[in-house]
Amino acid sequence: MNSSATVSASSPVSEYAAPDLPLRDDVRRLGAVVGDMLAEQVSPEFLDQVEAIRTAAIARRQKGESTQGLAQTLAGMPAGDAQALIRAFSAYFQVVNIAERVHRIRRRRDYQRQGDAPQPEGLHASLLKLRAQGVDLAEASAWLERIDLEPVFTAHPTEAVRRALLEKEQLMVASLVAGLDGARTPGEAATDAARFRMALTAAWQTADSSPVRPTVDDEREHVGFYLTEVLYRVIPVFYESLEHAFTATYGSAPELPRVLRFGTWVGGDMDGNPNVDAGTIAATLRAQRHAIVHRYQAELKALGSLLSQSTQLVQVSPEVLRRVDQYRALLPEAAARARPRHADMPYRLLLDLMRARLHATLDEQDRGYAGPEAFGQDVALILHSLEANRGVHAGWFAVRRLAWRVRTFGFHLARLDVRQESGVHARALAAALGDAGLEARDASARAELLQPYAAGEQVLPASTEEGNSRLDAVFAALSQARRLHGADALGAYIISMAHSRADVLTVLALARRGGLVDDQGQVPLDIAPLFETVEDLRHGPEVLRELATDPVYRRHLAARGDTQMVMLGYSDSGKDGGTTASRWGLQRGQVELLETAHALGIRLTFFHGRGGSISRGGGKTTRAVDASPRGSVDGRLRVTEQGEVIHRKYGIRALAVRSLEQSLGAVLVSSIRPRPPEPREAQWRRIMDTVSRASNRAYRDFVGAPGFMDYFRSATPIDVIERMTLGSRPSRRLGQDAALDNLRAIPWVFAWSQARATIPGWYGVGSGLAAAVAEFGEDAVREMGRDWPFVRTFLDDIAMVLAKGDLGIAALFSQLSGELHARFFPLIQAEHALTRQWLLRLNGSDTLLQHDQRLDLSIRLRNPYVDPMSLLQVDLLRRWRAAGREDEGLLRALVASVNGVSQGVQNTG
Repeated sequence: MNSSATVSASSPVSEYAAPDLPLRDDVRRLGAVVGDMLAEQVSPEFLDQVEAIRTAAIARRQKGESTQGLAQTLAGMPAGDAQALIRAFSAYFQVVNIAERVHRIRRRRDYQRQGDAPQPEGLHASLLKLRAQGVDLAEASAWLERIDLEPVFTAHPTEAVRRALLEKEQLMVASLVAGLDGARTPGEAATDAARFRMALTAAWQTADSSPVRPTVDDEREHVGFYLTEVLYRVIPVFYESLEHAFTATYGSAPELPRVLRFGTWVGGDMDGNPNVDAGTIAATLRAQRHAIVHRYQAELKALGSLLSQSTQLVQVSPEVLRRVDQYRALLPEAAARARPRHADMPYRLLLDLMRARLHATLDEQDRGYAGPEAFGQDVALILHSLEANRGVHAGWFAVRRLAWRVRTFGFHLARLDVRQESGVHARALAAALGDAGLEARDASARAELLQPYAAGEQVLPASTEEGNSRLDAVFAALSQARRLHGADALGAYIISMAHSRADVLTVLALARRGGLVDDQGQVPLDIAPLFETVEDLRHGPEVLRELATDPVYRRHLAARGDTQMVMLGYSDSGKDGGTTASRWGLQRGQVELLETAHALGIRLTFFHGRGGSISRGGGKTTRAVDASPRGSVDGRLRVTEQGEVIHRKYGIRALAVRSLEQSLGAVLVSSIRPRPPEPREAQWRRIMDTVSRASNRAYRDFVGAPGFMDYFRSATPIDVIERMTLGSRPSRRLGQDAALDNLRAIPWVFAWSQARATIPGWYGVGSGLAAAVAEFGEDAVREMGRDWPFVRTFLDDIAMVLAKGDLGIAALFSQLSGELHARFFPLIQAEHALTRQWLLRLNGSDTLLQHDQRLDLSIRLRNPYVDPMSLLQVDLLRRWRAAGREDEGLLRALVASVNGVSQGVQNTG
């Protein structure tokens, strides 16, 4: 991939806007580095082959030719050669993705240097917007107390980036960032280039995926990388940025409360995963406790070197001196280790003793801290003493950074959610009561039966049945965790596939039997029903009304501050009813749930179960918040982060800060000054009802047609994905067949993304829009798409999905299905054409991404590099299946192709 070929064929200067010209130069330079690495690691002849295929792929795109010629060139390639070729193109995508992320850092720095206008969607821009709408410092400050931003990290069964590769990516990023200011000497620049080449080559010599399926421990370590290596470091920067934004906007900043915390599902998500149980819950909380306390210990040691103030030269608050004396008595062994020459350095002495007390905390000794509050009080003692004794510029800043970390992470690092499917609870209940027909009973009858058990008036009978034993152990583990780690360590108990009040009361009854009861006799747990099908979303308000009017559950709610968490499932609702019915069902469901909660006098917290892809609720958080129903945010945003989304948003420190700032800015604007009531919205809702119905009908007719699952399993690499060792959770719930209802949404979306058809992201949209135009007129639908943020965002998302797909390559995958191709692919072509037609007409555009030229360029530059990998995947898939799916060499090449295409399209599901 020599530099001249890369620029002249795929990145002409005219396509880049002026601010992006440095990105073009980086891509050209790094592409040349990849070429040099391939020539060294494989051979110059191999590099020539890569160049020839790359050039042919670019020429095909430019001339609008079919894939036939390129496909013939790649057909029949030995598995090892195909794998090497795929990995070569993957290496290019790796450096391009890194270059684009570093370019985002460059653009952020440019904004900060220029200072003329704040960066759009940043905290300063958000506060300026609020000030222009009449929000003064007092109102904005008061709202900060209500803000609760909580990204929740989940394990992802198709995550394609290994921890070993993440660490090498960090090295590559650091070497590029070092040169952004242009002040490196020639020698330093050469060292940066050598570091980049070293990390790139080491990554080439590292397998893309492990041959062993990761354990829950591995997944916890993976998520822990982002929490402890990235977010721990940037939390103070985030708060400093918020403080600066207030000062720049209002002239002063209030005392900042905690506005951000983190959650995790890793180790607690039992739904369909037999590897997660009471043991992993306990182990996860213990591991997270150790991870964060070790970070505190390391920071205390560094602060001890900094805070060497001598009482001979500066005063220290009496409270600090008293605390040193208290800890000398409490921790005599640690006190005895203090060096005599540090005797006049009380800060250093106290910090060393605090480290010793943290060690005792991990050993669960009585001398340890009772909780993070006590540790935070010690940090605050030092902070206040420095402030009172001319130490603001002698260490106060560093200590305040630790204080913000303690407030954010506590002793638990991230709140652990627990999730289980409602059917598991129902079967355990039936076994405990000895009533095999219980599940078949009416939900109301089951709810009445559960009243005394959920209220604690009677204890649910014990049972030795395996499901009951596992659940008893889980609730016992949660009770023990609450005692050991504190209430802040536990998040919500989520009931997937929740359908009724009985499903929630069952968890209350099981929790009581398992011993999860506080001193007031209440179950100290937020129980969140997950509404994840279109039908469940429709019935959500009714379920909420029944819960809030149930006297037993209302007492539980009162003990939880009259706040009910409801989780919204974007994944299964999209798989169940198509992307339009899902998005509209979620939007309408939130409105109706809010109305119901308001009438019942309770407060709702929506937990958004978003995935990476558009069909699973993915997309920019800022736009999603802006498009949400009025009043639905109200200061709180709890949302899942998974897969490539975690990597993209939190893999690089500067971008992690930017992502958090964007989320907080969007929450502030949406909460403090929500959109004014829109009188046209009643009509728009009727239009969207029509769009949703027609879209859902088209989608269900397609996926529900006889033979469809056979077509899906033939026309996508789902059989390869199921063999990949990417996550601890199976691709479908245990004991269930391969029907669409039982297939998990992530592999469903991932498979179609690999086949370049992206069906879940757009199928049925064209039919829905056409039906709405026929009923309400084109002008009315166009006005709705232009003026309603919800629909505008929806249409833009669908345009992006279509732009990322490629029906020409999708046709080659489809042909793998044999006779089924002629039955199903014409339906795909027709719906695709209809969807594209209406998107262009309603947006008044000539191209799908006319509104986002930067994204359009990024996709168009990537496509010629993705194409060879996709064509190789089709050929390899055909040969592997013909060989009975037993050729391990072909499978390894296929796995490489899946990882490579994921890098290229930046989407795993």
